[in-house]
Formats: sequence, structure tokens, C-alpha cells
Amino acid sequence: MSDNNSNRSERKTSNRRRPNESFSALGKLPPQAIDMEEAVLGALMLEKDALTTVVDILSPGSFYRDSHSLIFEAILDLFNAGEPVDLLTVVNQLRKNGSLELAGGVIYITELTSKVSSASNIEYHARVITEQAMKRDMIKISSEIQKEAFEDTTDVFELLDKMEQSLFEISENNIKKNYVDMRSIMREAIVELEGKKGQKDGLTGVPSGFTALDRVTSGWQKSDLVIIAARPAMGKTAFVLSVLRNAAVDHDRPVAIFSLEMSAIQLVNRLISSEAELDSEKIKKGNLADYEWQQLIHKTGKLTSAPFFVDDTPALSILELRAKCRRLKAQNDIQMIVIDYLQLMSGDSKGGGGNREQEISSISRALKQIAKELSVPVIALSQLSRAVETRGGDKRPQLSDLRESGAIEQDADIVMFLYRPEYYGITEDEDGNNTAGVGEVIIAKHRNGSLENVKLRFIGKYTKFTDLEINVPYQQPQEALYGSRFPSNATGKGFDEEGMVRMGSKANGDQGGENPFPGGNEPAPF
Repeated sequence: MSDNNSNRSERKTSNRRRPNESFSALGKLPPQAIDMEEAVLGALMLEKDALTTVVDILSPGSFYRDSHSLIFEAILDLFNAGEPVDLLTVVNQLRKNGSLELAGGVIYITELTSKVSSASNIEYHARVITEQAMKRDMIKISSEIQKEAFEDTTDVFELLDKMEQSLFEISENNIKKNYVDMRSIMREAIVELEGKKGQKDGLTGVPSGFTALDRVTSGWQKSDLVIIAARPAMGKTAFVLSVLRNAAVDHDRPVAIFSLEMSAIQLVNRLISSEAELDSEKIKKGNLADYEWQQLIHKTGKLTSAPFFVDDTPALSILELRAKCRRLKAQNDIQMIVIDYLQLMSGDSKGGGGNREQEISSISRALKQIAKELSVPVIALSQLSRAVETRGGDKRPQLSDLRESGAIEQDADIVMFLYRPEYYGITEDEDGNNTAGVGEVIIAKHRNGSLENVKLRFIGKYTKFTDLEINVPYQQPQEALYGSRFPSNATGKGFDEEGMVRMGSKANGDQGGENPFPGGNEPAPF
């Protein structure tokens, strides 16, 4: 009984509103639908099955009058206890809650049942009540934001985050997805299968550009959270840049990367090195011969105009990420999002004394929510613990090596590890094949597919991964892997509305003898 009382008081605190306090300064009545509130409450006490129609639409806080909130709260108490809902049981429950007089007394509650003859239109009435409650919430939020914006001590970016979070909560709390019958789901599934029928390559998601990997995953799938983890020096950034480049350039899919570790210029330099197949050390120093300049311009034409967006905001919070991703989806129909890397993000918690493992858990959950909300694959890079280095044998990573939180493994649809045996001095694999220049993608978790190891070619001086060509020596990578068919169509600088560097802009500045590659670049992917 004490648990019920505590739950009830908690619900009152969280769901009850005091609308008059928020609107008194405006000189206007808040949005409301009193007559429909009365009709809904009367219908709930007349027909026993009426509550099941509106229980996921309304909450006690949806009602404008406090008395109506108390009555609806009593109806919910009866529903949760499995008791019948009618005039007598509601009055009795209000009496138990000690709120019968606050709710208007027996006479007022009896009058409610005369406001409506049936519950035939109860769902429509409930939605109108919810809409009015949403309007009140938005007015309340805007009033609070306006008040805080006038304060000199207010941090404008924290205020912006608070506003976006508040509006998002209104949407999340009031616009719920309903269940769907099997006939509708089957129809949607058949239409989707018919659309896939013409895809001879079997790709149903965003292609990675790696033949063997796409054969296992069928591309990066919508709503999936993909964790790519590795120890330093394995080439995490080089791998995702190759993936993003392949999707944007070869398949014209809009993609975005949020780089918390490297600047946008450093990422661009790596892409130029990879695309033009020029030594990254030369690009870092700007030490290019005339023919190498020609090669750069010739080969980076398509990269220049690719739908590729870069955000290098340091210490990005999950709130900022969510807002930026929504805008990218709305403005550019983004098809894939990469975060480099997860451990550099900050969570929603305002207090500084929180547990880091819990914070990482909240971040991984939020990334999965973003993937589902936007219906795009979200790829997050992650570090592995030092346990890999202390372990004997071939030092292959495993799921228990995921750093700081087991929730990462739980939330992810796919967990991949990058592993290069030559880094640990292993020159041959178990079959006696040379491991020089070979990188492995170890699929350790795959919610909707098989677990396999995929071998790729890693070209360190170009900081890129390609398909593994067994017959091609490591020192002589085929140019055909990335081609040399790009036109010389580089244009001037370009930034989108959100300040993100768009890879449809020329990253190498003006002509002349100056170093066109500002910002350092590391020759290796670590």
C-alpha cells in the first residue's frame, strides 16, 4: 500500500501542471478544452473499455484543470489494480487518495457522466486534449527560455541545448507510435522485398565499398548501431574514412563524420592522400612535385563534389550531436553517420561526479536512439582496453576488451574489431600467408547475420583500406582500386548552413607556391 502511495505522489509531481502560474504574465488564457476533458472523463466512467482507447494518449498532466487530473489519476489507479471503472469506484478511489473534495466532490463527478452519452468519439476528444496540453508546454518552455535569455549569467549554448531537449521531450512524450496489424506489416515487407528484387549485388544498406565485408553485412543497415573498436595504430580512422569515401563518391550517398579527435583539415588531408595515392608524409609537408600536383587535382575531382560533411566540434555532447544529426537529415537527407570516437563524447549529465561507465552507457543508448529515430546506420569508433596488449598469443581483440562499458556491446547491432597482425610482429597467419599490409575486420557481434573475419588490404602510406588482392604485391597496389578517372572540377571553398565543412569544397586553397595543406597530418593511422 505504501508503494502505491509513493508511486501516486511521484506521478503527481511529474505529471501535474500548474498552468496558471506560467501564463499569468501573458494576460491570456492558456490553450484548453474543458468541455472535452469533461466528456472524456464522463465516458471513461460510463464504458468499461473506453480507457484502453486513450490510456496511451492521455496522462494526468494532459488535463488543464487540476480536478480533472486527480479524477484521471484515480481512474488509472483502478485500471492498474485491475478494478472496474465506474462512477462509484472512481468516487471511492478518490476518497482513498484523500482527494475527493479537491476533485470537485461527489456531485461534480456525478455530473460528468451526464456530459456525454457514449464513448464513441473519445479518441478524437483525447487527441484534442493532448494537442492543447502540448501548446501549453511549448508556451511554458518559450517563456522560461525568454526569461533566462535576458540573464547575463546564462550560457547561451547550454540554454540552446535545454530548449532543444525540452521540445524533443514534448514530441517523445506525446507522439507515440501505435501498434500495427500483421496485414499492414506484411504489405510493407512485401513492398520492401520487391524493391530489393532488382538489386543484383544483394546490397540492402549503404555499401561499405569492400566486397567481402558487404557480402556478410549486405551493407550498413538502417537503424543499426555499429561499433568499430581497435587498439591504437590499427587504422580505425583510415577505415571509416575509406567507408565514407566509398559511400559518398562511388554511390552518391550523403554521409557525415563527427570528428572529436582530428580537425577537419587533417581528415581532408587523409582523404586527399588516399584518393590521389600520394604519400601522406608529403602532403603533411606540402612537398609535392609538379606532376604530383597534377595527380592530386586530377584524382580528387569527384571527392571535391561528394556529399560528404565533416564536423570537428571538440568535446561534443550527445545533445549537440542529436540536434546536428536531425538538421543534417532534414537538410541533406544524410544516409550514414560516423562518430570518431565514442569515448571523447560527453553525456547529458550536468553533475561532474557521475560514474564514467554510466555516462558511456547513456551515450551508447543515445546513439542507438539516433539511429532508430533517423533510420540511418550510426557507426561509432571505440577504444579497446590495454588487456589486449598484456594478453599472450596473437593478441586478437574480443568483446570483453571493449573499454569502460559492457553496455556498448549490449546496445550495438554489430561490433567489429580492426586487427593488423604485422603490428605485433606476426608475419604469417595460421595458413602460412604473409600478413604484411593485411588488416582484418573481425565481426564479433552481428545481431542479424553471421560472425566472420574479413581480410582487407591496408596501405599505410596512403592511409586507406581497399579490397584484398591476393595476387597484387603489397608494394604495388593497383591504381584501379580507386581509379584515375576523376575530372579536374575542383571548386572554391564551401560550408553548409551549420558550419560543417562540405566535401564539395576545395580543401587545398589558392594556387601558388604556398603550402596548401594547413594543419598537421600524421602519416600513419594512429
